Amino acid sequence: MLIHPMPDPIALQLGPVAIHWYGLMYVLAFAMFIALGRVRIKQPHIAAQQWKKEDLDDMLFYGMMGVIIGGRLGEVLFYEPAKYFADPIEIFKVWHGGMSFHGGFIGVLVAMSIWARKAGRNLLDVYDFIAPLVPLGYAAGRLGNFINAELPGRVVSDQSLPWAMLWPDIRYPLHPDPVFLQGLRHPSPLYQLLVDGLIVFVILWLYARKERPRLAVGAFYTLLYGCARFFTEYFRTPDWERVIAGVPITSGQALSLPMIIGAIIMLMWAYKVRQRGAPPVISKA
Repeated sequence: MLIHPMPDPIALQLGPVAIHWYGLMYVLAFAMFIALGRVRIKQPHIAAQQWKKEDLDDMLFYGMMGVIIGGRLGEVLFYEPAKYFADPIEIFKVWHGGMSFHGGFIGVLVAMSIWARKAGRNLLDVYDFIAPLVPLGYAAGRLGNFINAELPGRVVSDQSLPWAMLWPDIRYPLHPDPVFLQGLRHPSPLYQLLVDGLIVFVILWLYARKERPRLAVGAFYTLLYGCARFFTEYFRTPDWERVIAGVPITSGQALSLPMIIGAIIMLMWAYKVRQRGAPPVISKA
């Protein structure tokens, strides 16, 4: 049996300013975006598109806005509207956690469309370029969730599972007398860090090392994440769950299904266009 380590969510206190681990995870995510991007622009098929380091800096700024605004609005609208509308100020306290990946995903799509228009880039090329830079940032966010003791897993069916964990109830003070949720639970943020983040990154990075049809890399990431998230949702306590045609489906699965279906359609389209003999467009356009 494991017990959640319950670290202090505040990493550093500088007088009245508190620096939270959750916020530092976002800094780490953005730093990895730049580091991986600099590796990616050196790949021959990407270098042919004439990407520059300055493009990374610009995309990072737009992407940050998309992640933060979209992620927070997604959390508010998709998951806990009653909570946030009852206390609207809480919407702006992003350091408390509570960011929707699906909302952030939409936010980044919108932000990149704005940047692509500004930079004169083909939007599909932009999506293909940034897709492999995303999963490790997602993994960092899930580590932040774990530190904050957010997203507790479901109660394990086998209480002898070696990594089953007592999970703190964050509605109550953690110290000096922590209160735990009932039953040993799956550490679901760590599952999502591993599956939705690290494994998706490895598969996608290897796939994206070679030239692919336009939109294929972006679509493949959408498919990989959608499938991974659908799977890991089985271990996470859902924000809400519905029974449709006798099959229970969680909020995360409901939001991931359109990603999976849309990604399959996009992949089929991308390879169909390639098979028709349309030449790959690799110049800035």
